[in-house]
Amino acid sequence: MPEFKRLRAEFLKRIAQSLLSLRPDSGVPNFADAGTKRSVAVATKLVEILGFQLRQEAIDVQTVGTKFAAEVCEYLKAAFSLLAHVRPGSWHFSTTQANVGIGAFDQYEHLPAIQTLLGQQRDLQSALGSNYLIRPDITVAREPLTDAQLNTRQQLVDADETVARRSPLRAANREQTLPTLHACISCKWTMRTDRAQNARTEALNLIRNRKGHVPHISLVTFEPTPNIIASMALGTGDLDCVYHPTLPELIEAVREAGSEDAQEMLEILVAGRRLRDLSDLPLDLAL
Repeated sequence: MPEFKRLRAEFLKRIAQSLLSLRPDSGVPNFADAGTKRSVAVATKLVEILGFQLRQEAIDVQTVGTKFAAEVCEYLKAAFSLLAHVRPGSWHFSTTQANVGIGAFDQYEHLPAIQTLLGQQRDLQSALGSNYLIRPDITVAREPLTDAQLNTRQQLVDADETVARRSPLRAANREQTLPTLHACISCKWTMRTDRAQNARTEALNLIRNRKGHVPHISLVTFEPTPNIIASMALGTGDLDCVYHPTLPELIEAVREAGSEDAQEMLEILVAGRRLRDLSDLPLDLAL
């Protein structure tokens, strides 16, 4: 079995064992909107296609969200490690962000000072805002390279030269090196609350407040309803793409649930390259 297929199967098995359940009060899958027939129909059909036997258990929504992000992070770390020949380097995947949030990375190291200044100047907050130090669900960062690493194949740089003296990729350019933020990944178990829109707000923050290149900005969700997924996936300019852990199975579930407009929306999202399977994300991170 190909490694990517194996990792995906193991990931879904862990999700089924630890996160998926049937609500005790209604018997509806816990990632469906119990008050919406379409959501229930698609979610029920999706569970059937996946072939998992779900237990009846009430799981706290906040707990599910935290565990979902942790499982996605572990899956991406394992899959991305298999692409070392495509994207070499020292990489770090994390779901635990420091108090300074994105300020711990090279492109955003200036933000803690701005945050401190705004805390002292309340009149500036109304004009400039105050939420600069966001803490993404998952961050992917790359460590800078030593001169010895850069010169592995041939001499590219020299300590006495004045060239290549500003790039954050070269560790010798800084007294205190910082990793470069390569990707920010937001994880939403479902998207039926206004909090799902926080992913777009965070994306705009990452784009506008950087000094350097924009990191990959993605959203991973288990949401079963195409029209709700579309509220985040449609359009461009903030999120790179939205990813679903079971996209091929979701397409089949929507088709079998018999909702033509939901099927049409899903086709628009997929054909328009706004929605992909989670197994695509490790490859996209290697770009």
